[in-house]
Amino acid sequence: MNTMEILEKIKRIESPLKRQFLMVALITNLLEQRGKSAPIVIGGCALSYYTREVYFTADIDLAYPDREALDIVLKEIGYRKQGRYWVNDDLNMAIEVPASTLPGEESPVEVVEVADNLYCRIIGIEDLIIDRLNACKYWKSEVDCEMLELITKRYARELDWVYLGKKAGLSENNTGEELAGLKKKAEQ
Repeated sequence: MNTMEILEKIKRIESPLKRQFLMVALITNLLEQRGKSAPIVIGGCALSYYTREVYFTADIDLAYPDREALDIVLKEIGYRKQGRYWVNDDLNMAIEVPASTLPGEESPVEVVEVADNLYCRIIGIEDLIIDRLNACKYWKSEVDCEMLELITKRYARELDWVYLGKKAGLSENNTGEELAGLKKKAEQ
């Protein structure tokens, strides 16, 4: 599929998450054609993926270091800058790039194939849990607290609890006690 076919396909998809992932896969493809790396889906869009769309977000949050390359690609596919967001009015989609990289070089990512030869990279579930744990603790975000319980119960057996404990114990997070409580609930 070429860029125009993918953009037309995005218009026809009903699932917000599938639309968002196909958009990220298109952006990834266009960046890679220029010899650039793939962006990483973070934030609410990643949370929507791991909760199987129980959680919904209207925008796509990306981590990407080369803002200039990303800006060029976004302009090419119909986005315009509006404050901190890139907006595509035709598709009714918004993208924000709040981070250049994921914290820590060892941060795992998940690769999701969206269509033939189209994929997107998503923050690993453990790093998403740490991010949402911080939102729950420090921003008092009730929805993040609820989503944390949902995903830790759903993925309890698959989670790398050692990695989570290490990240939660870092001084910038200081969420070890909260993580222990989540683990206890997930194991019940």
